[in-house]
Amino acid sequence: MTNAIPQITLNNGVQMPILGFGVFQVPAEQTEQVVTDALAAGYRSLDTAASYGNEEAVGRAIANSRISRDELFVTTKLWVLEPGGEDNAKRAFERSLRRLGLDHVDLYLIHQPFGDYYSSWRAMQELHREGRIRAIGVANFYPDRLVDLIDHNEIAPAVNQVETHPFFQRTAEQELMRERGVQIESWGPFAEGKNNLFSDPALSEIGAAHDKSVAQVVLRWLVQRDIVVIPKSVRPERMRENIDIFDFELTDEQMARIADVDTGESLFFDHRDPEAVSRLGNRRVD
Repeated sequence: MTNAIPQITLNNGVQMPILGFGVFQVPAEQTEQVVTDALAAGYRSLDTAASYGNEEAVGRAIANSRISRDELFVTTKLWVLEPGGEDNAKRAFERSLRRLGLDHVDLYLIHQPFGDYYSSWRAMQELHREGRIRAIGVANFYPDRLVDLIDHNEIAPAVNQVETHPFFQRTAEQELMRERGVQIESWGPFAEGKNNLFSDPALSEIGAAHDKSVAQVVLRWLVQRDIVVIPKSVRPERMRENIDIFDFELTDEQMARIADVDTGESLFFDHRDPEAVSRLGNRRVD
């Protein structure tokens, strides 16, 4: 099954599966079993974060899987740091590495575009040069902050992980990222079911035409747009369904129908909203 997952090549030559498995909102006490089930279903790319509180459980599942480390692509993320220079970011990275039980991670992301993230980026560049991180990137960066970070640093982010789903398609932003050599990655591909995604008429009709579920149509739509995606499920049958998207292809007409449902707006929160900035930026994670 894993051989069927195409790889995309990041701007530094590192290869990353276009489909992975995310553990956002999976309780720590369930995570080890959930990740074990995901690995059994064929996933080899795992996405966690310090702020999720489940890195240790992800690490246990990896250790118990007996899967060779070089077959896995592990992503974790650095939470917002108070000013304090590069040492804070390095210490936070070491804590994540220790919780995961690994000697390196494949992708390390700045989780939010807030706080002292320029110091964090300088630290991450150094850790990358040392081989502790194979690729570095960001999450939730809008174009203005992304371009500013690229223009004033030695290494451009390999990835920008942002909310991307049929109702918020980020087409213009994806084009900008492509021009700048940044790979777009989708979080929230199913919009957590908002806007009645799973009963959307267009998505349902397209699914029926291919004998596939709405979830499979959405994932297929994303990978056909060359967007990396990390769906989450705690149910093994859904994990197997979500990975089973490489035996069909959406037509140009079907891709255009999905393009028509774009609202151009977040269904969760705007990272440029002052209230959201304050709420996220002042939350502390060990």
